[in-house]
Amino acid sequence: MKILVLNGPNINMLGIREKHIYGSETFDTLIQTCLNCGKELGIEIECYQSNHEGDLVDKIQQAYGKIDGIIINPGAYTHTSIALLDALKAVSIPAVEVHISKVEEREDFRQISYVRQACFKTISGQGIQGYVTGIKALKNKLEMYKGECI
Repeated sequence: MKILVLNGPNINMLGIREKHIYGSETFDTLIQTCLNCGKELGIEIECYQSNHEGDLVDKIQQAYGKIDGIIINPGAYTHTSIALLDALKAVSIPAVEVHISKVEEREDFRQISYVRQACFKTISGQGIQGYVTGIKALKNKLEMYKGECI
């Protein structure tokens, strides 16, 4: 089983940016947390981050036929990117949307998520542990539907 953990703009600035919202854990800690979770669960984890929307779309498209599931934190593109939504729909890979902060308690514009339409689950407000929750949910979904079309 192989899962792609995809992070959008500014996620690489964890531990530096708005600590009162995103906490003090670093991006390196996030990556290591995901890799450790994968190792513990027997899942191959690939992590990717970009500040560029097209790079994220390319990575989703490249996942087709190679990746079993996607964990996606699109960052600010959550609220603006129909391109990411279309890419997720195109590849039809089971996906979980993850947000470090509680987006539902933040500014009005953050209440809109385009990618959510292509994800079977959304996790927010758990900090980087939300990625662990997402990986476990994705693993359970993939095992439940193994051999079937999801």
